[in-house]
Amino acid sequence: MYQGSCLCGAITFEIHGNIEEIIHCHCSLCRKSSGTAYATNGFVNTSDFTFLRGKAELKFFELRPGKKRHFCQHCASPIFSSNDDDLSRIRVRLGVIDSEICERPISHNFVTSKASWDDLDSNLPRYEAYEPNRS
Repeated sequence: MYQGSCLCGAITFEIHGNIEEIIHCHCSLCRKSSGTAYATNGFVNTSDFTFLRGKAELKFFELRPGKKRHFCQHCASPIFSSNDDDLSRIRVRLGVIDSEICERPISHNFVTSKASWDDLDSNLPRYEAYEPNRS
């Protein structure tokens, strides 16, 4: 079981099942909707996803007919996307899951659309907190 929440805590949920087909999506749509280099998403069966609090706080943006991106109306955290052509599952944004995730990403997708400054094979230093020279 996984637990998740939005940034402000108005929405909380549980997932009672696996997270399948986790990907890092570099398409321009995911970059714009997340404000980051890519979005990490995984499929969850709709029947395994349960709101604990705040379902009414969820709003959506319909990019194309039947394709919706659901987010918290207060803090704008992206929660999941849905597709009317496949109501049996949703694609959850993994950044809103609070639990340790067992499954791992299987691929980087739409890499030809990646941000020009994103180096997938980067050898950048890694820190446990802020970079040392940050004030």
